[in-house]
Amino acid sequence: MKLSNVVVGTAFVWMSTIAVAAEQPVIGLITKTDTNPFFVKMKEGAQQAAQAGGVILLTAAGKFDGDNAGQVSAIENMIAAGAKTILIVPSDAKAIVPSLKKARDKGVQLIALDSSTEPKDAVDALFATDNYQAGKLIGQYAKAVMGGKSAKIATLDLFPGHPVGIARHTGFLDGFGVKANDPSVVCMQDAFGDQAKGQTAMENCLQKNPQINLVYAINEPVAAGAYKALKAIGKEKSVMIVTVDGGCTGVRDIKAGAIAATSQQYPLKMASLGVEAGIAYAKTGKKAMGYIDTGVHLITDHPVAGVESKDSQFGLDACWGKK
Repeated sequence: MKLSNVVVGTAFVWMSTIAVAAEQPVIGLITKTDTNPFFVKMKEGAQQAAQAGGVILLTAAGKFDGDNAGQVSAIENMIAAGAKTILIVPSDAKAIVPSLKKARDKGVQLIALDSSTEPKDAVDALFATDNYQAGKLIGQYAKAVMGGKSAKIATLDLFPGHPVGIARHTGFLDGFGVKANDPSVVCMQDAFGDQAKGQTAMENCLQKNPQINLVYAINEPVAAGAYKALKAIGKEKSVMIVTVDGGCTGVRDIKAGAIAATSQQYPLKMASLGVEAGIAYAKTGKKAMGYIDTGVHLITDHPVAGVESKDSQFGLDACWGKK
């Protein structure tokens, strides 16, 4: 994996010029991909903080979500380039740990962004959304909207074992007030965060139980796929969809009525705080420690009593991706 262009103060330079500014702190950012708008926004936040702090920022990303080998190469390249802090969105929470240990043994501060490693203490700190709370908020909202109506729930999840997927799913169920084996959960499908797979998962669930009236989707692309499947059979107005992300496309889907509610997270803040922690480590030798909650808001244009929320205009002002 190649490292991308580097930020030094307000100027963009290439790897061959890093030695010229060797006295400046070097901070690395490794995301899952370069194309997902969430990670594009994260990179933007890191660049802004690096420019403001006058530090060198190295960036790299996997070729696809799950590219652990690419992230391993990026860590090795960044250490060789003198990075003393590495921010990483782990593609594989377990497989990346040996490489993180090698970096830590060399005195590198390690900060996970968005999702944790397994074990969590493989890094010094985690800057992320409280994904359990994000799920809980949309579960509480769905429960309040449903009132006493009998729920037939489909959950369109990430994939087995991923900590973000588990946290959001568990939070939703707890917010709605049901257990994983509750009979109201009539279908559970993995959608891998992908719109096309979300559509297929929704179609499979509808074949299993046509009476589904509530859909929990792991993220907004999956929610969009679910909506497309429902619209194809004329059920888009009779089934409520709730989800997590807060991207601009998803918030526009809130405004259009395709999605009832989303929990918005803030990737720019995750990365900017991570870079600031890297600057502090370079200056003081003190590492960031533990979990830092970067915030979440419920976004909906149909608020309900007892569940705090913001409207779609707030969501659009704070969203990521193309506005």
